[in-house]
Amino acid sequence: MKIICSICARGGSEGVKNKNIKHLHGKPLIVWSIEQALGSKFIDKVIVSTDSPQIASIAKKAGAIVPELRPIDLSGNAVEKFKVMKYIFETSCVFFQEDFEILLDLDCTNPLRESIDIDNLVESFLKEYNKNVDLMFTVCEARKNPYFNLLEKSIEGKLIVSKKLESNIIRRQDAPSVFEHVASIYAIKKEYLKTANSLLEGFAVGFDIGQEKSFDIDSEFDWEIIEYLMRKKNG
Repeated sequence: MKIICSICARGGSEGVKNKNIKHLHGKPLIVWSIEQALGSKFIDKVIVSTDSPQIASIAKKAGAIVPELRPIDLSGNAVEKFKVMKYIFETSCVFFQEDFEILLDLDCTNPLRESIDIDNLVESFLKEYNKNVDLMFTVCEARKNPYFNLLEKSIEGKLIVSKKLESNIIRRQDAPSVFEHVASIYAIKKEYLKTANSLLEGFAVGFDIGQEKSFDIDSEFDWEIIEYLMRKKNG
């Protein structure tokens, strides 16, 4: 199984200015993901897709391959990431003249992930490869549950439980299990990349990475949380 790894990093981040190259514990944020990918025993090539020459330069120095700068029509913050994944896979197969079977994508905003997490997910995905599973991505047990303590407003404007069962749930432990989509690791079959138009269109399964590795950076507050967790983890 030939696996190509993509790491997507736009230059125009909004929640945290220049977050992909901002230093976190001694190195640019994107470098953490590149080093994790290079440390995986399954990945054959590590590609960084970016519209920023500065990010491209840092990525190359860290050991990743940047075949080209991303086209303008795939660079805005409104572009669906799955569309970018499809483009990366198609152009990489042409660039390397190789037929990759799996695209493994890493979100560079989750530096809490480790190489062993990547390998564990790939091993799980390979066990499912000959079944009807199209993709696998990281999840964790949800901190809040729509059957118990997630609320929404009714037509009248009063707060009600988001998802109602026939009987009332009085303990969170009795509610159906729900999961958070963790922006971290995605493994996708080539056939699905060629035919699908969105990430969750097909048969997706989750890989539980645990709540302790579920945080990613979208804001300055997120940055502070992850900075603290990495300091605690790495001393």
